[in-house]
Amino acid sequence: MKSTHLVTAAVAAVALSVPLTLVASAAPAAAHQPGHAKKDTLREAAPKGFYIGTAAAGGGHHEEQPYPDPFTSDQQYRKLLAAEFSSVSPENQMKWDYLRPDRDTYNFGMADKIVKFARQNGQVVRGHTLLWHSQNPAWLEQGGFTKEELREILREHILTVVGRYQGRIQQWDVANEIFNEAGQLRGENIWIRELGPGIVADAFRWAHQADPRAKLFFNDYGVESVNAKSNAYLALIKELRAQRVPVHGFSAQAHLSTRYGFPGDLQVNLQRFDDLRLETAITELDVRMDLPESGTPTEAQLAQQADYYQRTLDACLKVDDCNSFTIWGFTDRYSWVPVFFEGEGSATVMTEDFGRKPAYHALRTTLEKAGKKRR
Repeated sequence: MKSTHLVTAAVAAVALSVPLTLVASAAPAAAHQPGHAKKDTLREAAPKGFYIGTAAAGGGHHEEQPYPDPFTSDQQYRKLLAAEFSSVSPENQMKWDYLRPDRDTYNFGMADKIVKFARQNGQVVRGHTLLWHSQNPAWLEQGGFTKEELREILREHILTVVGRYQGRIQQWDVANEIFNEAGQLRGENIWIRELGPGIVADAFRWAHQADPRAKLFFNDYGVESVNAKSNAYLALIKELRAQRVPVHGFSAQAHLSTRYGFPGDLQVNLQRFDDLRLETAITELDVRMDLPESGTPTEAQLAQQADYYQRTLDACLKVDDCNSFTIWGFTDRYSWVPVFFEGEGSATVMTEDFGRKPAYHALRTTLEKAGKKRR
């Protein structure tokens, strides 16, 4: 997700401060709670082995809004989060600025709660994210560390965070948004700028060392089509795989807008990575639109949005190892879009009062059809 916010004092009040020396042991798996999954939900409609996910709202821009933490306080939200989805991604709660208020402290409290919630409700978790240019704390960006110190900070962070959730995270976004639109490595990425491009391979190696079972991904926006950015990832992954670096997947965020045409070559692009024997995924899908003065989308806008959602899902389903499909929030009540895109909104599949939009029904119908074909 493209946003930059430093951790606030509210984080410390909500999260549990954990010293560097303390790492909690994995909690035992809990049985799926009966009554959460209904026959008309997305997770029940999905084909076997296909994970339908969403971001668990919290942290980041939510701390500036006039409502309490959504994940912990909104019971209707939690009920739908459990019933509708088989995969959960922390929206901001595992990002550096939330997790590391200072160099010597981890705030694992909210991340722990999300992982526990997922296990109680028979869900997998996508970890997001380990190496990124954005949402880094000031102590890191402005610390004046030597190259050796920076390398050790990143190594220790990855080993600690991934190790804490060993066996409980299905996929990790190890390297997030490392290329710009021209397919060049981002100069604003502190890790790459200060330590060189080789640090990306090290990040994957450290993550694999901490949890050999987790699938390790590159993740980015604007890579839905065959373009300079997705070409750069394709070339880099080929290079890293030749060096036996444990890269397991490539994912497209898919933050889409009805201002622009649908990326019609999405399936073709994902297939290129599948051909490398990689897993692929859609990880942050939303479809924003320019809202009328009333703030209420027209029927035509909702129909176009539903079409974008359906076509994105269909493209993923048609690629053999695209088995994880995540929307970036499911209700407009907590969507990040209006905060960062003035005049745009209504980007999710449910209204602010959890009403199901045409986009929701388009996803469920597509999942049901796919499920019948795979039986």
